[in-house]
Amino acid sequence: MQNAKIVAVANQKGGVGKTTSSVSLAVALARKKKRVLLVDSDPQGNASTGTGINIRDIKKHLYHSYTEETPLSAVFLTPDSKWKITVVPSSIDLAAAEMELFPREEREFVLKKLLDPIRQDFDYIIIDCPPSLGLLTVNSLTAADSVLIPMQCEYFAMEGLAQLVSTIRSVKKGLNKNLYIEGLLLTMFDKRNRLTFQVADEIKKHFGEQLFKTVIPRNVRLSECPSHGQSVIEYDIKSTGAKAYIKLANEFIKRQAA
Repeated sequence: MQNAKIVAVANQKGGVGKTTSSVSLAVALARKKKRVLLVDSDPQGNASTGTGINIRDIKKHLYHSYTEETPLSAVFLTPDSKWKITVVPSSIDLAAAEMELFPREEREFVLKKLLDPIRQDFDYIIIDCPPSLGLLTVNSLTAADSVLIPMQCEYFAMEGLAQLVSTIRSVKKGLNKNLYIEGLLLTMFDKRNRLTFQVADEIKKHFGEQLFKTVIPRNVRLSECPSHGQSVIEYDIKSTGAKAYIKLANEFIKRQAA
């Protein structure tokens, strides 16, 4: 059986739609009958709550796998939804894991070692990274096959992107030689704003085919769905946000076949 493809969804800049993209892509892939694991590697736990998990009620989560070597399969949760995904939940305790990992040997490979035994059980593993370039993100990049970078079309986007690409190159050079950029995803796309198109043109000039053709528009439903503990695809499948992420999943799968 083929191993799952592992995709880290990363951008050290907050508020770019990273968690929304992680959750929505995971559910859109599940809708296509793919077996999907969503790993919430952000101490804020937004991917967990965004799938309907009450993180106050769970006793074991990713922190325990990082620090106590609890197998990931022991912390799996399956949220109640029409399109089933499996979730490795997170909580604020995960913030302490970075400090606890620091003295350990091969500290960058902990998540990879946790994922290796379960790769055959899934088609795709999506890792929602924290908005930083610390040890949790480095662990995610070391474990991943590729990186999906959500980007908001604004002035400072390119500056943050340069830092992230530099980190990806460092990880590729020293820790994970097969790591590559899956693609850049433009989020919160506002057709009424001229700057949106200028930034999009600049990114396309630099990254060409690595830029996904699908763009994610600004959409009220995308803002509303996390508070209901649902992906936008469950919350309102007819919304422009849901349609965009379904289109992204189709483009993503086509890229794997190419």
